[in-house]
Amino acid sequence: MSPDPALRQRTIALVGLMGVGKSTIGRKLAQALELPFQEADHEIEKAAGRSISEIFAERGEAEFRAGERRVIARMLDSGPHILATGGGAFMNAQTRALIKERAVSVWLKAELDVLVRRVGRKDTRPLLAGRDAREVLKTLMEERYPIYAEADIVVETDERPAGATVAAIIEGLGARVQVAQPLLSPCEAGGEDREAVRGASGVSELEARPLHHPADGPPPPLAGEEKCP
Repeated sequence: MSPDPALRQRTIALVGLMGVGKSTIGRKLAQALELPFQEADHEIEKAAGRSISEIFAERGEAEFRAGERRVIARMLDSGPHILATGGGAFMNAQTRALIKERAVSVWLKAELDVLVRRVGRKDTRPLLAGRDAREVLKTLMEERYPIYAEADIVVETDERPAGATVAAIIEGLGARVQVAQPLLSPCEAGGEDREAVRGASGVSELEARPLHHPADGPPPPLAGEEKCP
C-alpha cells in the first residue's frame, strides 16, 4: 500500500534523548513513507572529518552545537526526508525555530529505565563518558523534556516494537494533516453542506436571522459573508 502523499510533503524531524531509537525508528519510518533518511550526527561527522566524540573532546560542546545548527539548517533545505536529530539539537532555540518552520517535529519519548538499558549497548556517547548513565539521563530528562514537549507530535516508545512506534507516528501525522485541512468556504460547500460549514466555522446556531426553507433557494449570506456567484 502506497503511503499517503499528504504525509510526504514536509521533512519529519525526530527529536528525543539518546537511546530512544531515533536512528532505528527513522530508517523504518523512511521506508514506510518512501522518503530519504538522514542522520544529523552522521552529516556533522562528515562535514568535520572526525567523530562526534572527537569534536566534543577537541572543540567542546558549544562549538559542536554551533556546527550542528549549521548542518541541520542545510539539511532542512534539502527537500522532504526523515531527519534523526541529535539529543541536544532541539534544545538550541535557533535550531528549534528552524525545525518548527520547515519540518514536522516528532518527540520520541521513553522512561528512564528504558533509556538506561538502551544506552548501555553503546559506549561512544560523549555525554556519558566516564559518568553514571542513570544520573546523566535523569538530569537530561529534567532539562530537556519540557522543551521536547514543544514538538508537534509526541510518541511514547518504551518497550513497544519499532514497527508499532512507526505506526503511531504515521497515525499522529495523519491526524495532524486532517486538522490542517482548510474548511470549505460556504460557497464551495453549497446547499445543505453550506449550512454545515457555517456551523463548523463557529457561527452560532442561535444567530438571529429569518428562518430559511430549502425551496427558497440558497440561504442568504451572513453579515460580512460574500454572496455566492
